[in-house]
Amino acid sequence: MMRQAGRYLPEYREVRAQAGDFLTLCYTPKLAAEVTLQPIRRFGFDAAIIFSDILVVPHALGAQLTFEAGEGPRLSPVADAAALAGLSDRLDPAKVEPVYEAISMVRAALSPEVALIGFCGAPWTVATYMVAGRGTDDQAPARLLALRDEALFQRLIDMLVETSIAHLAAQVTAGAQAVQIFDTWAGVLDPASFERWCAEPLRRIVAGLKAIHPDVRVIAFPKGATLEALERLADTGINAIGLDWSADRPAARARLSGKVALQGNLDPLRLIAGGAALEAEVARIRADFSGARHIFNLGHGIRPETPIAHVEKLVEAVRRGR
Repeated sequence: MMRQAGRYLPEYREVRAQAGDFLTLCYTPKLAAEVTLQPIRRFGFDAAIIFSDILVVPHALGAQLTFEAGEGPRLSPVADAAALAGLSDRLDPAKVEPVYEAISMVRAALSPEVALIGFCGAPWTVATYMVAGRGTDDQAPARLLALRDEALFQRLIDMLVETSIAHLAAQVTAGAQAVQIFDTWAGVLDPASFERWCAEPLRRIVAGLKAIHPDVRVIAFPKGATLEALERLADTGINAIGLDWSADRPAARARLSGKVALQGNLDPLRLIAGGAALEAEVARIRADFSGARHIFNLGHGIRPETPIAHVEKLVEAVRRGR
């Protein structure tokens, strides 16, 4: 499940306290591997996803990065040509090699039937954090930069495309069998901007990655994207699309399932609520995707306040219908 290693697990909180801060946890292979494996041990999920962060890439390009308690990430903003020129166009091995080492450790510890997923942030979403230096409500700083200085923003996207290919390829080499590309802020763009800043960069990443690893499976998660936008993504060479909880499942199945597998899309709040409403929604999701290629998942990340007992009930309900 999305963010399946995290603060809802007491064993995660223990390791997080041992690490001292979030980035140390990400960059210490033994600890990152441990928290990746914790939900597999507890729940027996069908896949593990490596514990890391989408902002590892800008950090490895030279951006300053910290995580403020209760406030999220803070980066040195890249809002002009001078700031962009101050970054490297290659990933710093000291920042990314620990991720690959953790993947190798996890792959060695997993049973052969449990898949291992690597990931990165999509160029558009990563760029929004880089331009603003933090997350914002509607990512207006990045949208304005793309409108005011299209050429500069294109150079930033190009840099992220190339370094994302390198980062994903190295994760596959280390042992990941599939990768997921998270475009959390895809839903704030108009159709033309979506095509330029989301769909085309994704197309380039998939082509570049599959030129190196032809058999890797690629999942895209464009949160908030319209069904028309998802149809454009289905033609980029990806293998699956993650749907958020607002997606119209029957429509998505009718228009997308002939091209890609579908993943999702339980509302994380239903998992918190639990009870009959949770069981009923699990049954509806399974019915809506019955006979299609579908990976049951949440429609966004699991929240820290989620009761563990509800996750156990979810796993039981999904597997009961197999």
